[in-house]
Formats: sequence, C-alpha cells, structure tokens
Amino acid sequence: MATKKKTSNRQNSSLYTMDVFIVGGPVKDDFIEQNPVISRTIEIQGNQTLENLHHEIFGAFEREEEHMYEFQIGGRGPNDPNAKRYGLSEDGDGKASKTTIESLKLKTDDIFGYCFDFGDEWWHQINVISVKKDVPIGNYPKVIKKVGESPPQYPD
Repeated sequence: MATKKKTSNRQNSSLYTMDVFIVGGPVKDDFIEQNPVISRTIEIQGNQTLENLHHEIFGAFEREEEHMYEFQIGGRGPNDPNAKRYGLSEDGDGKASKTTIESLKLKTDDIFGYCFDFGDEWWHQINVISVKKDVPIGNYPKVIKKVGESPPQYPD
C-alpha cells in the first residue's frame, strides 16, 4: 500500500475541502446499481501537494496497487484537453510532488480531474467545496465523509 505523508497544521495555510467522485472506470453494472454515487470528501492543507492528495484518494478508495496518475487542473472537469496536467514526472505542466494545493489558486466551486491507472482509466471529478483560512488542529489530508462502497480496483 502507498505511504502517505500526514502533516499537522504547523504553518499558516488554508484548508481545502474537496469531494472526489468516481465518474469512470471498470465498475460492473450491478455494483453501480447498488452504489449510484461513489465519493469521498477530503480535507487537505494548501501547503500540501497533489501527491499528498493522490495518496489520500488511493487510500480512501481502498486501492491495492500503485499506478501512474495525473491531475488535470483549469479545465472543465475530467479529461479536458485544455487543462494543465500534473503527474509523476514533469512531462506535463508540472510534477505532482512539487505542486502545492495553494499554488493552483483553487476557489470554492472549482472542478478538476484526476485519472488513476492509465490502463483501466479510473476517472474522478474533484469539486472544491470550500477554502477556509482557519485550520483546526489535526493531521491532514484526511477523509471526512464516504458515500458508497469502494469498487474493487480489479473487478475480474
């Protein structure tokens, strides 16, 4: 399982609350019937990175094996060709491990995409629910709400 760095709010940073929805991937029809909405709500500090967000999503959906991933920021949601791309390398517009959440200038109601496993193409839509200046004491990122069961990473 992936290791994820949890940090407490020692620095002055904003707190971002995001809803992460699975919107595509190898999910069987009967699973979708039982779980029409599959989402996780995550809190993350602005001084944390997209890589930190990836690891929290990975754990939140109970994934087993790491794969390539990419965030798509500034478009109109998942798979927008006009979005800036942030992944494991700097081949796109930026490297996820070096890109902080606050550097993206996200605002409440912004939407962006996240793709995990370029073979199976698990597509996610991430909605920014809120951005707050006051960060309660605690470890971040963290899941604060789950809707629906986690689909198996490999359904067959």
